[in-house]
Amino acid sequence: MARKAQSVFSGGLIAAALVCVSLSCAAQDAGSLNARPLPPLANPGDPALPAKELFGRRGTPAKGPAQTIGFYSRGCVAGAVALPVDGDAWQVMRLSRNRNWGHPALIDVLQRLAHEARAAQIWPGLLVGDMSQPRGGPMITGHASHQIGLDADVWLTPMPARTLTRSEREEMSATNLVRADWLDIDQQTFSARHIALLKLAAEQREVERIFVNPAIKKALCADVRGDRSWLAKIRPMYGHNYHFHIRLACPAGAASCRPQEPPSSGDGCDASLAWWFGDEALHPKPVPPDKQPKPVTLAQLPQACRAVLDAK
Repeated sequence: MARKAQSVFSGGLIAAALVCVSLSCAAQDAGSLNARPLPPLANPGDPALPAKELFGRRGTPAKGPAQTIGFYSRGCVAGAVALPVDGDAWQVMRLSRNRNWGHPALIDVLQRLAHEARAAQIWPGLLVGDMSQPRGGPMITGHASHQIGLDADVWLTPMPARTLTRSEREEMSATNLVRADWLDIDQQTFSARHIALLKLAAEQREVERIFVNPAIKKALCADVRGDRSWLAKIRPMYGHNYHFHIRLACPAGAASCRPQEPPSSGDGCDASLAWWFGDEALHPKPVPPDKQPKPVTLAQLPQACRAVLDAK
């Protein structure tokens, strides 16, 4: 069963488990009100330097046509666009991270979802968390994916009817929808509105996957009636108890974008879901230091990412 779950995510499951072990996947990390630029690198040309150190120091996008390059967890993006930090139906959180960038297709989907959710009186507005860095690529903290401008985290907390302050955007926490034992949703915080929002997000034609905590997937499997076809896009993943993760398919004609295997058929409510509630998933064994994957270097990314990194 573990092998089946891992194959669905093309190796991303292991990376996510490592992130969860290191961050505990319980509390949501705050941003900073006094963020400072990263210090200059002593030897930026060192071939052994982790690529995250290079991409994390690029504060502006690479100009030119929008282009997704590589895979969600090993790539970059050119011509990225920023989601405005304030919209009529959304607000961007954790501004200090400068991760509100993405391919124009992602910006379109987020804005459309925000407007449709509000118009249908499902959700008053989206609080948007991490998307990508200005040039994509690996991040110094927090994510294994989000590298090609097609991933975005949306908080499971509705936007308030006012503009949040800078300190609120950096320090407030989203709503946790999962019980402390990770076996089920929290009945005090989970509601039918969450189901409706996830359904609306999954029905966006560009969306290929939506990652949620396994307990949320379990609740959807139990509660959704009628049309269940959209549940195929809802995939269980470590963490994701405070937000859901939208992933777009490679845009049409994006020759440099490496697609993920399509989600398996069916609603995903079969025996494979049970693995997530067993000891192997709930209590993963610590990975010895000598077995942990080494940070990706620039040479291990698609060759075109070097030009994206160096673009003025």
